[in-house]
Amino acid sequence: MTMATDDDGLGREFLGTGWALPVMIAPDTGLIAAVSYEQDIQQSIGIILGTSKGERVMRPDFGCGIHDLVFAAVTAALVGEIETTVRAALRTYEARIEVLRVTVDASQIALGHLEVIVDYEVRATNQPGNYVYPFYFQESANQ
Repeated sequence: MTMATDDDGLGREFLGTGWALPVMIAPDTGLIAAVSYEQDIQQSIGIILGTSKGERVMRPDFGCGIHDLVFAAVTAALVGEIETTVRAALRTYEARIEVLRVTVDASQIALGHLEVIVDYEVRATNQPGNYVYPFYFQESANQ
């Protein structure tokens, strides 16, 4: 059995492979397109943050509770609650990473959204990563 390697020769297949999102057919193979390694982790984070709790019938606890906060007034308490909720969801559902920091950037508040910034480290490789999730708390013309 051969081991998938990256450019520096380290095997990374343990980081996983999954369907690419959005789901599509890979033009070169005619099969469902897939993503691997760090890109799979990035898409997993997006799925977790983009899924409301209760949205998945067979896994009602899966997801992130920030969607329950969409109509709340943007205050320092709300920012803290978003940070805590995101950290807890990622700790529960994405075991491949260590969440280093979750911050909320309110500089786009006039456009109707906050940016949730997740800094993390891939546990198995100590590779740092960053994910920015736009959290729309009201209808925005620039989504």
